[in-house]
Amino acid sequence: MVASLRDKHKAGQFTITVELDPPKSASVTKTFKEAAQLMDRVDAINIADCPMAKLRMSPIALAHLIKYRAQIDTIFHLTCRDRNILGLQAELLGAAALGVDNILTLTGDEPARGDHPNAKPVFEVDSMGLLQIAHTLNSGFDLAGNPLDEATNFYIGTTGNPGADDLEEEKAKIIRKVEAGANFIQTQPIYDLEKAKRFIDMVAPLGLPVMLGLIPLKSFKMANYLHTKVPGISLTESILKRMEQGGKEAGLEIALEILLEIKKIAHGVHIMPLNDISTVLYLIDHV
Repeated sequence: MVASLRDKHKAGQFTITVELDPPKSASVTKTFKEAAQLMDRVDAINIADCPMAKLRMSPIALAHLIKYRAQIDTIFHLTCRDRNILGLQAELLGAAALGVDNILTLTGDEPARGDHPNAKPVFEVDSMGLLQIAHTLNSGFDLAGNPLDEATNFYIGTTGNPGADDLEEEKAKIIRKVEAGANFIQTQPIYDLEKAKRFIDMVAPLGLPVMLGLIPLKSFKMANYLHTKVPGISLTESILKRMEQGGKEAGLEIALEILLEIKKIAHGVHIMPLNDISTVLYLIDHV
C-alpha cells in the first residue's frame, strides 16, 4: 500500500515532492523511467496538467499509473483552462474512482502561450472556484447541491507565493483559499530565505502544511531570467553573482543550501527540476 502524503503531513514528517511533466505521447515509458529513479526517495510526484498550455497526457491517468505501478503517491494538477464546471466535476469524480486523492488546484495558462494557440479557453472558474468544487464533492454534494452516491476524499492543495510584493494581500488570498477548502500549500520557488521565513510565520496560524518550492538553477542566464521576467520570484545579489561565476555547479550548491534551510523552517520541499532527475537525486543524496 502506498503511504499517503496526507498521513505523512499529519505525522509531522518532512516531505519531498518532485514535479514531472507528462509525456507528449500515448506511452508512459519515459515518465516511468524518471519515476522509478525516485522510488523510496520522495514522498509524492506532482504531475502537471498540460504545463505552459502545451499538449501532454492526462495528469489524472498518469498519476494513477505511477501511484499503483511505481508505488509512489502522486499529486495531480488540475487547471480551469480546459473545462467548465461540469467537466471539472466529472474529472474529479473519475480521479477519486482511480484512487488519486491529492490534487493541486490551478487556474492554468492561457492557450495562446502554448502549442495550440487557437484553442478556446474556458476559465468558467479560477483556482478558488476549483477549490470550492473539490471541497463540495468532499462534502458529498455536487456544485448544484445534489447529493452524490459517494463523497470524494481529496487532499486539496493550493499555491502560495513567498515572494509576493504585498504579503498582506497574499495572506488574505491564502485565508480565502483555506475557507474554500485548501488542505496544504506548495509554493513558487524561493531563493530569498528571509522572505520564505516571513511567509512561513505569516501562514503558520492557519495550520496548513507548507512545502516551499525549489527550482535548481542551471545557468546564470536562467537565474537572471527568473529574477527579471517571472513575477514573484526574486534572487539575492549574492546568488546572482555566484551563478555568474560558477554556472550549474554553483546552482547545485545553492539548491542544496536552500534545501537544508527549508528543512529547518517548512513542512516539506517541492522540487521542480525541469525534468533533470539527476539533480533531484544529487540533492536527496546530500541532504
